[in-house]
Amino acid sequence: MHRIVLIGYMGAGKTTVGRMLAKDMGLMFYDLDWYITSRMRRTVAQIFEESGEEGFRRIERNMLHEVAEFENVVISCGGGTPCFFDNMDYLNLQSETVYLKATPEVLYAHLKMGKSVRPLLLNKTPEEVEAFVKQQLQQREPYYSKAKHVLDVNVLDSRDKVRVSVRKIRRMLKCCPPGDTTEAGGLQKS
Repeated sequence: MHRIVLIGYMGAGKTTVGRMLAKDMGLMFYDLDWYITSRMRRTVAQIFEESGEEGFRRIERNMLHEVAEFENVVISCGGGTPCFFDNMDYLNLQSETVYLKATPEVLYAHLKMGKSVRPLLLNKTPEEVEAFVKQQLQQREPYYSKAKHVLDVNVLDSRDKVRVSVRKIRRMLKCCPPGDTTEAGGLQKS
């Protein structure tokens, strides 16, 4: 039984990597934000607007507990998911967690290129977004660092590099027994 959960800041490539990893392993793929949208019949932005961030985080936690019970899945979580309630501890109990780690500069560049509406970035200038990403990443890093595995994704600028990341995750999950702290090609066991 496989249950793999990808965490990391928005723009890290969790959905892109997760989709390819699931396909490569013959598993189902779930993006937690999409799952919430489907179950609640409202977009994440609408939920934020109607219920505020606190209301969204309660819904997110409930939906996380649903989807994290599924078997043979790859799940990509929203950037804030690990940082609220006991979500990160719960994910580590339920699954193999992989933190897709990138620098604030790379994340900002990805967010600039992205087409998604990100509720936390609405009405911010490019300079404000860049400062927000740096500050929020610093706040979230302690939660992200609790993941069982860490993968450097600073260079995910092509499908080939996404494939390389998928291969690294597969090797990491197969060959890294608990407690192994070796590094191999950008992989770390934390």
